[in-house]
Amino acid sequence: MSALHLSFYSAFILSGLGLAFHRTHLISALLCLESMMLSMYMALSMWPIHTQTPSTTILPVLMLAFSACEAGTGLALLVASTRTHGSDHLQNFNLLKC
Repeated sequence: MSALHLSFYSAFILSGLGLAFHRTHLISALLCLESMMLSMYMALSMWPIHTQTPSTTILPVLMLAFSACEAGTGLALLVASTRTHGSDHLQNFNLLKC
């Protein structure tokens, strides 16, 4: 395994661990999700270079578009939850109450 693969895997794993263990605020969970998407985007962008394929793939562009949509939706949820609940603490959210 090359150092490049190790850095992408470790960035993804550390982001996942941050999402799993540091869940106090919604903004920190969204940042962990964005860093996971960024590490996946970087890995998909470097994949054609590593495999030495002559053509570029459209997959990193699609991943970037979905990541932008995910970020917009996450920020909209953050604003809506802050307006209704008063803070972005994840302990205040109860999905069973309307």
